[in-house]
Amino acid sequence: MIVELPHSPDYTQAYFDKRIHILKLWKRNWSHWCHSTSTPHPPAIATETEVLAATKHITTRVGGKRGLGEMADAQRPSSRTRESEDTLAPRNPSIDQTAKLVHEESPLLSASDTSENDHELNEDQEILAGDPQHDYQDTKSLWYMVLLTISIGGLQLAWSVELSNGTPFLLSLGMSKSLMAMVWIAGPLSGTLVQPYVGMLSDNCRSSWGKRVPFMVFGALATIISLLGLAWVREVVGGTLGLFGADREAQGVKTTIIVVAVFWVYILDFSINTVQAGIRAFILDCAPSHQQEAANAMASRIVGVGNIVGYIAGYLELPKYLGFLNTQFKALCVIASICLASTVAISVLTVKERDPRLQPKAAKDSKAGLIHFFRTVFVSVRRLPPQTRKVCEVQFFAWIGFFPQLFYSSSYIGDIYVQPYLIENPNMTPQELELLYEKATRVGTFALLVYACTSLTTNIFLPFFIAPSYDNKSSAASQYSHKSYTTRLSRFLDRLVIPWLTLRRAWLIAHLVFAGCMFSTLIVRSIGAATALIGVVGISWALTLWAPFAIISAEVSKRDALRRTRSVNSSANAPPEDQAGVILGIHNMSIAAPQIIATLASSAVFHFMQKPRGTPGDHSFAVVLAGGGLSTLVAAFLTSRIRDEVELPEEGVVEEARIDGESARMLVRRGSMSGLEY
Repeated sequence: MIVELPHSPDYTQAYFDKRIHILKLWKRNWSHWCHSTSTPHPPAIATETEVLAATKHITTRVGGKRGLGEMADAQRPSSRTRESEDTLAPRNPSIDQTAKLVHEESPLLSASDTSENDHELNEDQEILAGDPQHDYQDTKSLWYMVLLTISIGGLQLAWSVELSNGTPFLLSLGMSKSLMAMVWIAGPLSGTLVQPYVGMLSDNCRSSWGKRVPFMVFGALATIISLLGLAWVREVVGGTLGLFGADREAQGVKTTIIVVAVFWVYILDFSINTVQAGIRAFILDCAPSHQQEAANAMASRIVGVGNIVGYIAGYLELPKYLGFLNTQFKALCVIASICLASTVAISVLTVKERDPRLQPKAAKDSKAGLIHFFRTVFVSVRRLPPQTRKVCEVQFFAWIGFFPQLFYSSSYIGDIYVQPYLIENPNMTPQELELLYEKATRVGTFALLVYACTSLTTNIFLPFFIAPSYDNKSSAASQYSHKSYTTRLSRFLDRLVIPWLTLRRAWLIAHLVFAGCMFSTLIVRSIGAATALIGVVGISWALTLWAPFAIISAEVSKRDALRRTRSVNSSANAPPEDQAGVILGIHNMSIAAPQIIATLASSAVFHFMQKPRGTPGDHSFAVVLAGGGLSTLVAAFLTSRIRDEVELPEEGVVEEARIDGESARMLVRRGSMSGLEY
């Protein structure tokens, strides 16, 4: 069947692709109908030869390894059937005629009263979206994306305080480097356990607040409490013990302060991971499947803004401006708490989740116990989607290198800064050393500020040069409501795209850049060169914040939309699939688990190489950073194995084609209702 349409800018390639999908579906179901009924004349729109001709160009994309031609050879009807069909079907029916025949006679689509157009269009839209709340698949505005992702900026500000000032603060309490490295195991430990567990709980949550919002709100509250508790640990513990006559300078009091500080560090890391699990799943749930790459790019930009704000605050001498806060760390914790509370409030109040109470309830045997949790994680790991599994493998080796860089970069810069002063005056008093290392911390924070600016700049401009590879087509409703038109700006931006530079390849290059920078730390001995080195690493960090989440989100969102569509179409016996919270939690395990390895390795290096504080010639931080570069080379190799498009199971491809067919039917009939002539 050849449908002749006038040339018009409204007829996009997607417009014709959807109609070709209808032809493909008709070919498959028409052949099945011929073999399963005794009626000599099946309902027909076109001959099979015409269907094959129309679908030939999409054989590879939709048909998979078993092409449409093979299917036709296996199911080719007799010549009598084709002759009968030729007498029944018009040779060149109009689009409206085609829609009517498909609607009334198709063995694929159920019949209904065509006079009730409004009711049918609403039904089509629900099928199209895969969920009664189909507006979640409509194309969202830039402002919506900002409101959706702004909460992760507040969280990043809190995390940047821990990254840039956590290590110097713990060392100032009298903690050794080797013990301090063991304390930071709290981060990967909480990431390994908390995020998957929170993801599982939120997937099964049916609160009126939403699935993710309760964990975002209460996690943010716990983060704020732990930040303030850590900042005032000296005063609270020292004052409490002082009530019982203890001397604040006594060794027992100092040890108690360190123990309580470690407790608050663990609470802080567990709380941050709770908020992060909720926010990441919140972004995935509320962004349309065809805008997942854009949503994660926006999230990475917001993270960059949060980093910059945090590092600028860390570089400034805040007690001069906030006189009621007598230390830098206290001021940073207060600022981070205010920003986290305000950004989370903005996201949860302006962006609404799907009402989880309208979704099927969790199975009765689903329990929140640890045994069920570990069993769920084990089963979920085994059935991870293929792209997600490959991304997790990359992340495992990449984060063995990224974890030391995140926690020890500022200390690495600080050590370079203090070396000439220690050589010149090796007998400094404790007060002089404290002032010197406080200045070194601000210098190290400035390097992280350069790093954050580089990362944000990369996140803003690099997407314009990346060839889209994981974004899906928008829903039919969106395509109809947002007509296809090309502006001068869009044409200009299209020219910026580098065809070979896909997101996967950019991520691979980022790993190689990171490894080269980490190896260079062994030979760099000046503040300027070291700052430039850390700044270049910001490019790699930008891709790390964007690429893996975009690849996973595109695959998960696509599968989730297909799952909801199957549930709408009464596919009760469909195999169970993991939801966004569990999959993102497992992805975070692949990030957190290698951090434990990096922590243990760093602790061993510090144990053998560190020197007492204030002693010149300590280069242990550079050795730890260079060791991380080796692991990142393995990550670069594994990145080359990732595909440049979303992988769907065979039944998912068929279901996607069915949805596209429904989309075309809706658009055709809506156009005829509007008086449009095709």
